[in-house]
Amino acid sequence: MSHTFHIPVLGLGYSIDTPLKVSRYGISSVLSIVDDELIERMREYHSEKNNEIYNAISKSEVDSRARRITAYLNLLARAVNRQFESLKAELFEAGSDLCRYFELLPEKSLLRQGYDLMMEYPDKERKTIFQNILRQHMTKGSIDVNIMSKVDKMNFTAEGEYTGSENTDALAALRGFAESDLESAIILSAGMNPRLYSYIESFNDFFPDKTGKLRKRIILKVSDFRSALIQAKFLAKKGLWVSEFRVESGLNCGGHAFATDGFLLGPILEEFKEKRQEMVDELYSLYLGALINKNIACDRVPEQRLSVQGGIGTAMESNFLMEYYHLDATGWGSPFLLVPEVTNVDEETLMQLAGAKEEDFYLSGASPLGILFNNFKPASMEKQRNERIENDRPGSPCTKKYLCTNTEFTEKPICTSSREYQNLKIKQLQALSLPEDEYQEQFDTITEKICLCEGLCSSAYLKYNINKPKENTAVSICPGPNMAYFSRIYSLEEMVSHIYGRLDLLENIKRPHVFIKELNLYIDYLQADLEKHIKDLNDKKRKHLDKFKAQLQNGIAYYKQLFSEWPELIASERKLNSINI
Repeated sequence: MSHTFHIPVLGLGYSIDTPLKVSRYGISSVLSIVDDELIERMREYHSEKNNEIYNAISKSEVDSRARRITAYLNLLARAVNRQFESLKAELFEAGSDLCRYFELLPEKSLLRQGYDLMMEYPDKERKTIFQNILRQHMTKGSIDVNIMSKVDKMNFTAEGEYTGSENTDALAALRGFAESDLESAIILSAGMNPRLYSYIESFNDFFPDKTGKLRKRIILKVSDFRSALIQAKFLAKKGLWVSEFRVESGLNCGGHAFATDGFLLGPILEEFKEKRQEMVDELYSLYLGALINKNIACDRVPEQRLSVQGGIGTAMESNFLMEYYHLDATGWGSPFLLVPEVTNVDEETLMQLAGAKEEDFYLSGASPLGILFNNFKPASMEKQRNERIENDRPGSPCTKKYLCTNTEFTEKPICTSSREYQNLKIKQLQALSLPEDEYQEQFDTITEKICLCEGLCSSAYLKYNINKPKENTAVSICPGPNMAYFSRIYSLEEMVSHIYGRLDLLENIKRPHVFIKELNLYIDYLQADLEKHIKDLNDKKRKHLDKFKAQLQNGIAYYKQLFSEWPELIASERKLNSINI
């Protein structure tokens, strides 16, 4: 790969077309394929921009969800291929896209070093030969897609008939990717969905061809070694290889947060480092056996990459993580929300993000999935939520229904952020005649939920001015806490140069090391959990909290030893000594 970083998925709409903006420069990025309504509208928009004929795929058509996804991904593939070929055909002239491709690369890249040598080469004839060799070694950034494995709503016909297990949201989305022309990866996140994982086996592109090549790759976003191994073994037994593990911080990340039981990022990466080869050997044994049973030849162990993401903010941190833990790449997500040429953030929200402080970013219960969610206080969706409560109309109209999981009051699942659910839940709460403070606490928990289906798409519609009449324009955005330290709007060159250490965008900014920041987030999480259960603390919960605290203390001991061996981290070691749990 040309670059040593990737851009992870950013909400629903924020990175929905990021490949069109960065893939031609060799930068890999990830888009969500959860929302086929958003995808269809973006296909219409980009078809016009790319002078392609747009034939609408109606929601009522057979297999519309998968077909919409396939059509959009194929559009992205065609457009990026055209961009890349056009770029390669340019002359090596200052300011050209071709020169930009090479100048974005890290200095350690052989391709970048070759470019620098070529630009200084005096012999014109040999220089031309050199340029053609460079062109031959250029690569596009991968157009990868993301599915939250457990966002897998069942679907029904207009007559109320179940459309079948292969037409649930996650399986239909997978089919849309599998049947596309892309040669890229699907990132599976939010834990294991056995039915979804088993369905991957239905598609030939996930198995090696005669040369051993995988047209479609599997990447698992994981929070610890144990879950990574369990999921990968499940897949390997079906002849499916995990091409990369993306380790993500439990709390120091954007979007949904999946807190571990006190296991910190450093010790987690250490376990991967120690057991990586052992895991590869075990998985390959299972994988090879499954392929033999399928009469598929495989004469070598496929590549298995390891990367990390969540809260990385400086080139020093990125370089340290890659060097010490033998990683292949790092993920940089939230900072790219401040790069308008890469992501879709509307003007109002962009200005709010650029001027935001640490206290504006917080861990919330806003997600209808019941999973912790990194939220942004100034976002217009938060303002709308509070206005609806003040007007005695809590909750949102539920139009897309992607996150309908609750059957507490209804036979068919409904969304906990919906007006229907919150009205029913508040009526139930009122009948309990609770003390005022207890009532308010539960009322706030109910009404904290927001509509992510609309809120995480609105910004893209606003940026491209493609809102429909009367469509909700309130914006939800979910940056990680690390976003607080980036304080203005940046160009692609500036952000990439920051990642590689050519430029320091955080110079003179007081910011804790990525490990220290995550540790503090976990301490805050533990304290909040303790306060929440202090009145009804049973033996089971006490044991859980004790285990959590013990893991944090183990993590602190690990960091003290690690930092003592790395002089450049000495300031972080001093901060560790002042932390008490």
